[in-house]
Amino acid sequence: MTNKKLENKVIVITGGTKGVGRAAAEEFARCGARVVIGGRDVTAGLQAVRIIKTYGSDGLFVPTDLQKISNCRNLFRLAHETYGKIDGFFAYAGVTPISPLDSCSEETFDWVMNVNFKATFFCCQEAVKYMRENGGGSIVLTGSAQAWGGQKDRAAYACSKGVLYTLMEHIAHQYASEQIRCNYLTLGWTPTEGEVTLRNQLGETESELRKRAAKILPMGRMCERTDYLDGLVYLMSDSSAMMTGSTFRITAGEYI
Repeated sequence: MTNKKLENKVIVITGGTKGVGRAAAEEFARCGARVVIGGRDVTAGLQAVRIIKTYGSDGLFVPTDLQKISNCRNLFRLAHETYGKIDGFFAYAGVTPISPLDSCSEETFDWVMNVNFKATFFCCQEAVKYMRENGGGSIVLTGSAQAWGGQKDRAAYACSKGVLYTLMEHIAHQYASEQIRCNYLTLGWTPTEGEVTLRNQLGETESELRKRAAKILPMGRMCERTDYLDGLVYLMSDSSAMMTGSTFRITAGEYI
């Protein structure tokens, strides 16, 4: 029997063309949601929409450059114009370059904060506006264990994830009376396309990465994209209607 916990919901995802965002887009569709994907990879975005439609749902891809706030606003405007409402927002898009405090360039810092925080801030602004019209909704911000200090070579990234935690708490406190919920999903170490590419650039293969991570993580393996899907469906569904302001950890026991 197909799980339809998200039937008739409209969910917007930033970064929905790759990694956990792509897996979530397809899973939300399997559960009955109509999914609007914002991203830069047109080929991957249209492919995701085709897959979504095979599940009997509907989807829309909106080319989105998150460094342009006008694009963020356009993503939500088109979602609302197409489906008449917005019930959920999963802010997955993010970048995680090498960025130690003692050598991070201004350009790298601005890139990380613009994509990871500024874009998410203004996407949440749009989400709140449209969710308010519909009597509420669920926002899920993508967190990281790095937010609690982080690794030495990820200073800018760690700061961006820390400020997202503050944004989550702000939304949760200020908009609960309007039934707009916000939670912080802490993802673990996952071999997404971006992570594998970064490690390859540093001379490490995916196989080597997985073996190294398995020795570090308490539960003995990296998280896979599928490990997050049940949690994401729960956070977007009415089953979590009374859950807001929470840190939801799926990290294989990783606490940096």
